[in-house]
Amino acid sequence: MPLFFVSIYVLNKGKFIDITGLLFYFISKRSEKRIIVTFKFLDKISPKKRGIIYLLLSSFSFACMALFINLAGDMPVFQKAFFRNLVAIIMSYIMLARSPEKFKIKKGSLPSLFMRASFGTIGVIANFYAISNTNMSDAMMLNKLSPFFAMLTSIIVLKEAADGFQWAAILTAIVGAVFVVKPSFLFGNLGITGDSVFPLIIALIGGICAGIAYTFLRKATLKGERGIVVVAFFSTFSCIALIPFIIFTYQPITWLQFFFCVMTGVSACFGQIFITSAYAACPAKEISIYDYSTVIFTALLGLIVLGEIPDWLSIIGYAIIIGASLLNYLYNNNHLRFKKS
Repeated sequence: MPLFFVSIYVLNKGKFIDITGLLFYFISKRSEKRIIVTFKFLDKISPKKRGIIYLLLSSFSFACMALFINLAGDMPVFQKAFFRNLVAIIMSYIMLARSPEKFKIKKGSLPSLFMRASFGTIGVIANFYAISNTNMSDAMMLNKLSPFFAMLTSIIVLKEAADGFQWAAILTAIVGAVFVVKPSFLFGNLGITGDSVFPLIIALIGGICAGIAYTFLRKATLKGERGIVVVAFFSTFSCIALIPFIIFTYQPITWLQFFFCVMTGVSACFGQIFITSAYAACPAKEISIYDYSTVIFTALLGLIVLGEIPDWLSIIGYAIIIGASLLNYLYNNNHLRFKKS
């Protein structure tokens, strides 16, 4: 059976600059062919529009990842997370091998890489557990609180100050999270308890850990570390850390489950590469709001494939969180009249 290996990248002196095409390797016993399909039309549009397109592609990729996690069915979350990062290891190592600096790590960035990998691993496990045990769009929405927790962590780690408006946005987003989690002690009969609320709490913890991980990722890149090194280090660390848990919780899986696990890794890798290209094409503050399209794509896939329908309290929570993100986005881009110059 032919094997398809897909690589999307561009390197210039060891650094990501943008994606210019898709490189497909077709491998069989008799022949090896390379077909290059370029995205020339993207070169003709503005960097901002190009960044938005890449970010939407990233969001759809991560939504597909969530769907494949769910379709993998009843198997230990550690095995699912391992496959997700194993594909990233293969892709990132190929890219590093082709780069001039190879596997060299910048001096002084190692502590930040360890912190990014540690919290990132916990975040991935928490996110995968939540997606496997509750409504996909609820889990993804709570994970998308990570920018707000990154803002909080940046105050401590990077000594970056937050003003009154940004604090208000953080508190508003937390209120939205309460609507998504909807504990019964606040919402009475409309709320949820016990086993139903636990995966949502785990999803929230995953969002917190992801936010902390993003802060240390930024700290590493501020020291000059390459993005692909961060991805490779995190993926390697995560797979090694998961091995003991897999040994004690291992469960045989079917070929169909194996396929869904591999597709989880492929989708996640595409998502990571597309988001890297998005922020290479355009500053994050100008396009980051479009990252919330992940929730829309996830909700649509959940509805079409799994028949999942978010309840009205969750929808209110989505609106509050996205609204807080939108206001923060407008504020940071000087689109609000009371924004200080």
